[in-house]
Amino acid sequence: MAAEQAVDGYLFDIYRRYIGEPDDRTDVYVGFGLFLGGIGLAIVGLVLFVWGSTFEARTADYFAWVGPAYGVAMGSLPVTMLGIVVLLPSERRMLYTSIAGVAITIAAIVGFLVVYPQDWNGYGADYTVQVIAVYAIGLAGITASTGAALIAHYLDMAQQAEVVTTDTDTDEDDDPELSDAEIQRDIDDAMEGVELSWGGVEQTEHKRLNFSSNDLDDVEIDTDAGTTTTRSSGVDQQVAGLKGLKGGETKQTTSSSTVDDQTAKLKELREQQRAEEQATAEDDGGAVETVTKPVGTLFERFRDLVKRN
Repeated sequence: MAAEQAVDGYLFDIYRRYIGEPDDRTDVYVGFGLFLGGIGLAIVGLVLFVWGSTFEARTADYFAWVGPAYGVAMGSLPVTMLGIVVLLPSERRMLYTSIAGVAITIAAIVGFLVVYPQDWNGYGADYTVQVIAVYAIGLAGITASTGAALIAHYLDMAQQAEVVTTDTDTDEDDDPELSDAEIQRDIDDAMEGVELSWGGVEQTEHKRLNFSSNDLDDVEIDTDAGTTTTRSSGVDQQVAGLKGLKGGETKQTTSSSTVDDQTAKLKELREQQRAEEQATAEDDGGAVETVTKPVGTLFERFRDLVKRN
């Protein structure tokens, strides 16, 4: 996938990365145009000089190429420095000083092209010193303004960094260190009213039966009665047991008998209970008859004797 491009273009991306947020879009375009244009002029001057050097020295063809090469090279440096001043967020007076310096250098370049080669370097009227002096004045002015712009930009960046550091220190001072007691108190306040549970099993309230040791002295307890030993047969059953304990799964038991089978068993149980009740009643009646029969016999004999008398 292609790289995501900047919204305002690569020039603004480079400007924000190395300089900062631009104040005006025109400054960005003009500044980069002058800076790159100055570099281009230097390359053009070098090419012209190399091409002119292929001709015989001090011939018409030689001067026709070397003279413009010198002039273009002399103009490349002021233009490049002016681009730097425009790019930097400097004061207007620095910009005006740079423009004035470039104008002076351009005047010196024009004078050079006029006097070269007839009145240059010991030939003719020899205006070499005058041309170089004017060019030096203009170059000095633009160099001073460029240096001032660089220093101002450096100081501005240092002040911004100091402000950021001060704000950070202030934020740290606003948050004093908390003691362990305060932290524990905050935790207790946050956990107040919260019921903890283990494994997803909700907390339940229930009653407990308490027995004293004297109540169970005369009672024999079979410790083996109702005790069931369960052995796990594998990891799956252990995992299932843990899930059931955590409340995530509920173990269900399904009966394989139908409703008719359950009804028949219930009827059978009731008939068995009735038979046991009848047998108990007959046993009680026979016992009463055995106890009262001798008494009745004696009572009948006593009544017969009374009738005979």
